[in-house]
Amino acid sequence: MATSKVLAGAQVVLPTGTVPRGRVIVDGTRIAGSAPADAETVDLTGHWLVPGFVDMHNHGGGGASFSNGTVEDVLHGIRTHRLHGTTTLVASTVTGEMDALAQRAGLLSELAEQGDIAGIHFEGPFISPCRKGAHSEALLRHPDPAEVRKLLDAARGRAKMVTLATELPGGIDSVRLLAEHGVIAAIGHTDATYEQTVEAVDAGATVATHLFNAMPGLGHRVPGPIAALLEDERVTVELINDGTHLHPASLQLAFHHAGARRVALITDAMDAAGFGDGTYRLGPLEVVVSDGVARLAEGGSIAGSTLTQDRAFQRAVTVDGLPVEDVVTAISETPAKRLGIYDTVGSLEPGKDADIVVLDAEFALKGVLRKGEWVVDPT
Repeated sequence: MATSKVLAGAQVVLPTGTVPRGRVIVDGTRIAGSAPADAETVDLTGHWLVPGFVDMHNHGGGGASFSNGTVEDVLHGIRTHRLHGTTTLVASTVTGEMDALAQRAGLLSELAEQGDIAGIHFEGPFISPCRKGAHSEALLRHPDPAEVRKLLDAARGRAKMVTLATELPGGIDSVRLLAEHGVIAAIGHTDATYEQTVEAVDAGATVATHLFNAMPGLGHRVPGPIAALLEDERVTVELINDGTHLHPASLQLAFHHAGARRVALITDAMDAAGFGDGTYRLGPLEVVVSDGVARLAEGGSIAGSTLTQDRAFQRAVTVDGLPVEDVVTAISETPAKRLGIYDTVGSLEPGKDADIVVLDAEFALKGVLRKGEWVVDPT
């Protein structure tokens, strides 16, 4: 059960900066401004305290997929990522038949209502066959607003984001529909031009699905969607920092140009995250995971990742050399704000959920607290 505790002695990363030898007070399930008399003190000297990670693009983990399987399978995937510091996640689906996606949305919406996930992200089927990545081309379709609405209705108000190739017929109208319903329209798996991307952002698109991946490259005469997405202050750009999806220079470019407050570090994880190499399925497609890299058995396209957010955090600081505060912003604050849940998660402030990650001096995960209860006990 959640109890009162004082996490003391660590470097505490707050929205205002890092406090050396600070403390965070937990009272029940929330962060408190003062300590109850019976609070237990946990000495975390030499460690870092950061907010629980918020992953807005995640397809599964621990051998379980969010796109198929039972409720218990999905819960197992969620628990796997909690063990790696992700205290809040959005469950992402992959391209499938419309009826199957609608049925899946019904199951996931129940988990969202219970608080197990923060909502549902539909990645596909409204994406470009030119940039399909690990999605079945036979199941792709144009983003007809009526069909987009069908998925929203099936999600019963729990849809958080839909990834679209907005240059396809119906794309702009679908963006407007999503914006009207308070659902994030994300530009991704797209073959759009610079001008088409600008039009989509003006229509209400606010997220770049895994920027750089599954879209035309940045050209000096034909800048494409990357330039349009990086330059617009209204857009949050997702980045997969696993060392496979992005060259470090691309990551640095995005942080430099957009800034940490517009970057959301995501996993785009599939079943193998936190589980291991082997053969898996992503929707109807077979995926082979070797040395931690997931690729389609046929064609070899990268098929999501096996990344967990603790590894993304550690790599961003120790390999990419980003300031700890910027990484905290990108992995917790920015996604929480974009998802509209920053009032409860995303920073270590009184009144918010007691979702806290404990890292050692080398930024390896040592503890995870979710709503005041240890998922991973640092002691």
